[in-house]
Amino acid sequence: MKRKIQWLLWSFLLLFKLLPAQTSPVQKLFPQGTVMHSNINYAGDASTKHLLDIYLPAGDKKNLPLVVWIHGGAWMVNDKYADMSYMANTVKGFIAKGYALASIDYRYSTEAVFPAQIQDCNQALEYLYQHAKEYNIDRDRIALVGFSAGGHLACLTGLSNNNDVKDFYPKGAKPHFRIKAVLDFYGPADLLMLANNPDTTVNGLSSPVARLLGATQIARPDLAKRASPVTYVDKNDPPFLIVQGEKDESVPNTQSKVLSSWLTLNDVKNQLIVVPGAPHYGEMFDADYIRTALFAFLEAHL
Repeated sequence: MKRKIQWLLWSFLLLFKLLPAQTSPVQKLFPQGTVMHSNINYAGDASTKHLLDIYLPAGDKKNLPLVVWIHGGAWMVNDKYADMSYMANTVKGFIAKGYALASIDYRYSTEAVFPAQIQDCNQALEYLYQHAKEYNIDRDRIALVGFSAGGHLACLTGLSNNNDVKDFYPKGAKPHFRIKAVLDFYGPADLLMLANNPDTTVNGLSSPVARLLGATQIARPDLAKRASPVTYVDKNDPPFLIVQGEKDESVPNTQSKVLSSWLTLNDVKNQLIVVPGAPHYGEMFDADYIRTALFAFLEAHL
């Protein structure tokens, strides 16, 4: 009887190991045959915000260029599946065109203030770099794509990557990865400029930026500057594709325009698309002409 129980336990464990990885709630967005690795802990701890998913094209393809997806949500809501539903055609395009796609979670500002979020992004990227061979990823071809707060983090990660900003890295250890390109969808670029925007200053410390910093921009302009992507622009930065809505009510399109200007002044290749009539997010950003520009940009730089 004891042997039978042991045999059943071993059979169960073997079956469990052979089961496919947990499916993603956005699985239907991906082409048939997409290989999915869900809820990988990139920090080696128990935090549910230190998880990432990897999506790979069907077949045993090697040396895949990697695009890392950073979700929006005012740094305090949503998860690694956010933004994908209204960007469905772009999501499919990444896999169909032979890119690996990773989507990461990071700690909310309500759990830990800045720089916790950029530390998490760097730690997730370092994990992907160190485990690239396991997932057939080319670790020398990594791009970032981010939306809103995720656009801010994608920009900040890409621009600070060639600087030694120790408090942006877990335990101060500079990562090994290098970012080759950044796709920024309506991410805040200069947090001090946002102090004039009612949507980001209403009710003082309850505003998204104040929650991120732990203080208002007016009270702590030093923190606002440290958390602003434009602070780290230099001639060694990767190329940028910047997309923002003309009628964005949360992040004024002047944010994208000033980022583009700083990049241009430093001779960093960049392209700015202001979507006519578009609000802060939505299917207007999944338009054919934007996808065409996006994949041409990636082909050129990744």
